[in-house]
Amino acid sequence: MCGIIGIVGKGNVADRLVDGLKRMEYRGYDSAGVCTLHDGQLVRRRAEGKLGNLVEELAANPAPGDIGIAHTRWATHGAPTTNNAHPHATEEVALVHNGIIENFRPLREELAEKGRRFESETDTEVVAHLVSEGVEAGKSPAEAVRDVLPRLRGAFALAIAFRQHPDLLIGARLGSPLVVGYGEGEMFLGSDALALAPLTQRISYLEEGDWVVITREGATIFDRDNKQVEREIVTSGASVSAIEKGNYRHFMQKEIFEQPVVVAQTLRSYIRQLERRISLPQIDFDLSEVKRVTIVACGTSYYAGMVAKYWFEQFARVPVDVDVASEFRYREPVLEKGGLSLFISQSGETADTLAALRHCRAEGQTIAVVVNVPTSTMAREADLLLPTHAGPEVGVASTKAFTCQLAVLAALAARLAVVKGLMDRDEENQVVQHLLESPAALNAALGHDDDIAAMAHLIAPARDVLYLGRGPDYPLAMEGALKLKEISYIHAEGYASGEMKHGPIALIDEAVPVIVLAPSGPLFEKTVSNMQEVRARGGKIVLISDAEGLAEAGEGCMATLEMPKVHPLIAPLVYAVPVQLLAYHTACAKGTDVDQPRNLAKSVTVE
Repeated sequence: MCGIIGIVGKGNVADRLVDGLKRMEYRGYDSAGVCTLHDGQLVRRRAEGKLGNLVEELAANPAPGDIGIAHTRWATHGAPTTNNAHPHATEEVALVHNGIIENFRPLREELAEKGRRFESETDTEVVAHLVSEGVEAGKSPAEAVRDVLPRLRGAFALAIAFRQHPDLLIGARLGSPLVVGYGEGEMFLGSDALALAPLTQRISYLEEGDWVVITREGATIFDRDNKQVEREIVTSGASVSAIEKGNYRHFMQKEIFEQPVVVAQTLRSYIRQLERRISLPQIDFDLSEVKRVTIVACGTSYYAGMVAKYWFEQFARVPVDVDVASEFRYREPVLEKGGLSLFISQSGETADTLAALRHCRAEGQTIAVVVNVPTSTMAREADLLLPTHAGPEVGVASTKAFTCQLAVLAALAARLAVVKGLMDRDEENQVVQHLLESPAALNAALGHDDDIAAMAHLIAPARDVLYLGRGPDYPLAMEGALKLKEISYIHAEGYASGEMKHGPIALIDEAVPVIVLAPSGPLFEKTVSNMQEVRARGGKIVLISDAEGLAEAGEGCMATLEMPKVHPLIAPLVYAVPVQLLAYHTACAKGTDVDQPRNLAKSVTVE
């Protein structure tokens, strides 16, 4: 959530700051602002709503200056108003902040007692006043920041500008990511490599507790103990073209259609095709000794973990717990010695998941992460890094990251079964063959885009929608409901098909569409029985199945959608496509903001 960019540059930087913010729109935001230094003054321009409003403000009231900071805000403390928008400033200091300052109330009360006046409701403004207090007392910018950082509890990435120092910015991070960019006679700060992609490819990732002073000549980095340190300068590889829509109407649509390619390139990292073997990255522990797997994730990643539970227990016969990250630590979980804690995150920065990871580390668990950003905090703290290779995902509603997560988790489950002696060579060969078939099956599913677009007009008028599935299709039903909620704002719920008669059936009437995910197979007959219960109460059924399943189900559905016949292992990957497209086309029919749905952020970096 939120986005930070800072430039110590040449010539006016306001336009480049706004361009950087545009590249971070995918993170989610509800206000934006910039602050530059010009003629010894801090020049601030802020606006609520979309970046277009800030662009209009800058056109009417330019912000000249060759050094500046900018921010897109996702509201936490205080409504998304102009006064609450970042940057926050005093007469001496301006700063932008991602994260939450948990102890801001006592700090604010302390500052108010000293006569400090606040213009916002935010937690961030206290940091501006604390740093300003130090500068006004005669401290250098570095001394002022150094003394304030230990007083802050919570999570933060900060970029700070100083009125009397038009040649430097200071950045700091704790719990929220921040990168330093190296240019030619210019330096940069950013929330991620994508924000800096057109400016520089040479970046350093600040580590937990680091803070940095940047000037046009370079960067001086300090660790949490205020010792000067070196952080490796790497080539980011971030591409501006990766965040362009091309010929697609929305980023989400583009990312749905990228799935055959990105799943294929993900699988290439986990399969030795000539040998038909599953291959994992280098492991420094004995995978065969794993006695229990604890999966922790949020949102869509959590549903990927629920699907993986079926695979781990079916193939490797290892017991699996799956937890929502925000609840995990608070139930005081029992973590057995020899356990593998597996964390799933698109960004690798999700605050709840990262906190759970560190809890498991403290409890002596082996840590594995499935993540789409291999340079993220989670990736750097893992014993086993399992990257998804989905490429940048800009749409807030996750699509290609989800299917790539499933591909990685299926490979991991199979490898665990192999090392435990529960999957022989022929069985492993079959698993590999099915995984290699998934990109083609995804392509076949995408071939029904027009049919799904037509079907969406049946769903768009609904106030409530139910999704049903059995086995691994049960978490997929919940994922389908989440997608519809996220971008169309229709209330939707996903249930295990057999649970309908234990409560949700009371909701069924002719105004409630019921989406049934049911590939043919051993569970299909029971699902048909559940469909009959819905049909008997006037429910409107949309059945998504293969040709065999559609024939067995017979007539009586409001609509049907034929998927390719696939092995049950890859069915969750393939059936993800129609639920994604159904949500997408329903949102388009309703005219909602598909890529940036209200109130949502791409990367949730606060608890």
